[in-house]
Amino acid sequence: MVVQKAKEEETVKKTVRFGEQAAVPAIGLGTWYMGENSAQRPQEVAALRAGIDHGLTVIDTAEMYADGGAEEVVGQAIRGLRDRVVLVSKVYPWHAGGTAMRRACENSLRRLQTDYLDMYLLHWRGDIPLQETVEAMERLVAEGKIRRWGVSNLDTDDMQALWRTAGGERCATNQVLYHLASRGIEYDLLPWCQQHTLPVMAYCPLAQAGRLRDGLFQHTDIINMANARGVTVAQLLLALGD
Repeated sequence: MVVQKAKEEETVKKTVRFGEQAAVPAIGLGTWYMGENSAQRPQEVAALRAGIDHGLTVIDTAEMYADGGAEEVVGQAIRGLRDRVVLVSKVYPWHAGGTAMRRACENSLRRLQTDYLDMYLLHWRGDIPLQETVEAMERLVAEGKIRRWGVSNLDTDDMQALWRTAGGERCATNQVLYHLASRGIEYDLLPWCQQHTLPVMAYCPLAQAGRLRDGLFQHTDIINMANARGVTVAQLLLALGD
């Protein structure tokens, strides 16, 4: 275990804190599209375990991904490794209040084969009042089902509304789309989060897949920037989100 810890510290050096939480690696593993094909599950589990072995111990998932299938993949991957990983999952906006949130959280815990989440996020803002969502999140914290909570895909107006909500300032993060070809958060949202010392989690830092990702990885200017710094294009793109 000590050897593994030394290996992790050497592999992923930069860390971030969410409130008073112990520092966690600044780069994590996403699971969008995992769990959709049962034939691919062994490879997905192996990929997650390889990431953990290299210090990528933050794993992000959601009840939405493959209708819970991604959480099942994660649960299988972290079997026997729960104390080494930081688990983040997300709740549908129509489950984000009252008993519906408790039921959704318990279902996620069952699929993940654990009894608590390190972070539970509102996946995007819906029709349920923020006050009801905050109260439900705080109840889950009090019950020990989650360690802390946050939000995802909330814009500046949404965050301001959350901060006006009683208990809303206990939000630990806002997870948003951010990569070199999608930098809209830099105008208002990122400065707002920085002003309120709220960590931002960037998803799709490599532009995920398809033509946009190919365009970034094959762009002459980006390749030249990476070469000038002695890094790969992927490392350069991750550094932006980092």
